[in-house]
Amino acid sequence: MRNRTVLLEYKVHPLWKFLEETYGFEAAFRMFKPYEGANILPKLIDQNTMVVSMPLVLSNTNYVGTHFGGSLYSMCDPFFMFLLMMNLGKEYMVWDKGAKIDFVKPGEGTVTATFHLPNSEFEEIKTLLQKEKKTIRTYEVEVLGEDGKTVAKITKDLYIRRLT
Repeated sequence: MRNRTVLLEYKVHPLWKFLEETYGFEAAFRMFKPYEGANILPKLIDQNTMVVSMPLVLSNTNYVGTHFGGSLYSMCDPFFMFLLMMNLGKEYMVWDKGAKIDFVKPGEGTVTATFHLPNSEFEEIKTLLQKEKKTIRTYEVEVLGEDGKTVAKITKDLYIRRLT
């Protein structure tokens, strides 16, 4: 059996750290080339909530003129992780474990996803990790079209571990 090294710490990439400290969280994302190219616009509402929107533009349009599926997923990829990292603090490691996207209907116009985790979720995780080494939490978000109807459903599995 092969001996595996387990990564028990992580750090923010220096470029991200520079962009966030210099320009702020939202502007750093707007400068991130995959998000800039797809015109993905994250907005931090409060410590527990982010709203991410994406208007339909040429750079995120698929072959049939609707939102490209990869851009729909990309607009939802990191935000539950960020909310957890911001609220749990540096004593906890948060990594993506798995994800699933269900395309419900074609996305046209501006699509929006709202990410929200209540304070009770952070407290529950901290309490759980006083007894356990790690946990995997599952979160869901819906991408909504301008008409308020669901365009896609994304499920994210996040691995969370207490470092101290």
